[in-house]
Amino acid sequence: MPKINFEKIVKANRNKVFDIATNFKEFQKILPEYFPSIRVISIRDNVAVVEEHVRISGKELVMMTKHVIQYPELHEIFVIGGDMKGSHIVEKYDTIEQGTKITFDADIKLNGIQRMTDFFMKGKISRGFANIIDEFAKFAETQSP
Repeated sequence: MPKINFEKIVKANRNKVFDIATNFKEFQKILPEYFPSIRVISIRDNVAVVEEHVRISGKELVMMTKHVIQYPELHEIFVIGGDMKGSHIVEKYDTIEQGTKITFDADIKLNGIQRMTDFFMKGKISRGFANIIDEFAKFAETQSP
């Protein structure tokens, strides 16, 4: 299954970048082209269960996710149901001189018909996640301090 890793430098304060990238309640408003539907099922302390519809490389994936947040440096996403069940995504946020460095590591598992094409989709999936992180970065960089 595809393993994806990349880094992104964001010219903004780490706390602000982290707040934007982990506010999944607002994803549908911030990036509606990537998140056509978000429904928060439950939140307890630093853990949230969320039903998400995510568009990656032209495909809409439906999944149930568990978000674990360790403010302001780590955001882990465990896909507990749906098209990417069993996937695990880790976003690490480090303060650097230029602002914030996001390190994105994912172990993607695709289910159903997606599984048959995952070998050919790795580049598209990787680019799709990178596009989402790029858009979050642009949003963070344009927000007032």
